[in-house]
Amino acid sequence: MRFPRFFTKKRGHRRTDSHAWGSFAEGLFYALLVAAGVVFGLLLVTGAVTYAPADPDSVVLQRGYEWWMWLLTLLIPVALLAFGGSGLVRVVRTWGKSQEHRAAASRTVILDGLAGPAPAVPGHPGVPSCDNLENSPGIVLRYRLPLESPENWTLVGLGLFALLWNAVVVVLAVGVGADLVGGTTDWFLIGLLVPFVAVGVGGVVLFVRATVLSTSVGPTHVEISDHPLVPGMSYDVRLGQGGAHLFRSIDLGLELEETATFRQGTDTRTQRLVVRRVPVSRWQRVQPVPGGSFEARVAVTIPTDAMHSFSSENNAVQWRIVVRALPDRWPEFTRVFPVVVVPVKAVATTASPEAVESLE
Repeated sequence: MRFPRFFTKKRGHRRTDSHAWGSFAEGLFYALLVAAGVVFGLLLVTGAVTYAPADPDSVVLQRGYEWWMWLLTLLIPVALLAFGGSGLVRVVRTWGKSQEHRAAASRTVILDGLAGPAPAVPGHPGVPSCDNLENSPGIVLRYRLPLESPENWTLVGLGLFALLWNAVVVVLAVGVGADLVGGTTDWFLIGLLVPFVAVGVGGVVLFVRATVLSTSVGPTHVEISDHPLVPGMSYDVRLGQGGAHLFRSIDLGLELEETATFRQGTDTRTQRLVVRRVPVSRWQRVQPVPGGSFEARVAVTIPTDAMHSFSSENNAVQWRIVVRALPDRWPEFTRVFPVVVVPVKAVATTASPEAVESLE
């Protein structure tokens, strides 16, 4: 009988680890976390762990002390049980399965369940629908295009992080304050509070900086005379750029971006590449009107040999109107407005009657 080996297939001068032993060690780690959470929770419930302030005669101090201490201590067993339990369930579900099987199962459950089939133009499968791009009327022109920019998500993420992290800092600060009022000093808690405060201040600074940048450069609006777009036709585009500072340059152009999703080993990767750029207009030394915005109206012509928009499970071809601006005292920013270019044969079913008449 052979003793189970910790390492299996040899690769050069080293051996790869065993999946069975690795899964066992991982399961043991999560089981220890669950056991620690259960033991600590039982100690709290049975009263084996109690907290009392330095001055037992102070009712206000006692309530404040017990409040923040119970809040902190309850977080520990709950976090241990949640983290250890979820990890233990995952180890049991993936026991004996290969890495490829695990990657395929996670992608099917998480990604495929959320994605769903993309709507398409009737009669033209693969051409994405433009209903979400035509639900906002413009002020001057017919449609106002939606903004697709990662800056907004960055601002929201920084705000949530700063809010949640500083909420924990406030809880720790209440405990330190209760100790100081009671005449005791918990150096461990103070040492724990210092790095938490530093990270919280850093999060607030990053959030304020992103907010100031977003409000200083002002919003960007793009309106278009018709939609969807057809190769060989021209459309009026109205640009509105707010802001209270001087812009060194503002560029407006048309770009074609290709997206490919593929498998590389057990990983799913997405690669994006701009394969075509069509410059439309450029403005230099732009000073928006105080209390208003810089406005310009230009004509955008879709190239006659332009590939129509396309969307599938693994590939996509997307046209977009891109605005790049360089403020005088701020870093350059880019804002993207997606559009849909349809084949010429699809104009009769998707475009407006004016577009059909002009094409004829």
